[in-house]
Amino acid sequence: MNMMDKIEHWGDTHHPAWLDMVRIALGVFLFAKGISFISDTTHLSRLVTGLDFHLYTVTAVHYVAFAHIFGGLLIAMGLLTRIMAIIQIPILLTAVFFVNISQGFSYLNSELWLSMIILILVIAFAIVGSGRYSMDEWMKNHDR
Repeated sequence: MNMMDKIEHWGDTHHPAWLDMVRIALGVFLFAKGISFISDTTHLSRLVTGLDFHLYTVTAVHYVAFAHIFGGLLIAMGLLTRIMAIIQIPILLTAVFFVNISQGFSYLNSELWLSMIILILVIAFAIVGSGRYSMDEWMKNHDR
């Protein structure tokens, strides 16, 4: 049993039911954040342009919006949760360490705190997985 299998097994056996509600709320939040990025792409473009990562701004904007919308939807449903959570990690690391921290590390910077909490939750769900009330569990128990 390799390390990923051990982490997956531990996450599947140590997943309380209330954590499924947190997963659903996280997915809905990410979905809503993706929708807000699409509705105001100029704001997201300014954030990405200010990073000076030498990325194409349009590509980065579409990656963030796509990952948040579809990743949030799949996390809320509990389908491919670990993969979708891992896809969210680079976005949230960038949000925490490059975008929001430039505004200062204070209790007034609510975007920084929110990004940090979401990053912690995404890392947690990358480890513990979907849980018992998810599409992954339903598909596992209902074979063809």
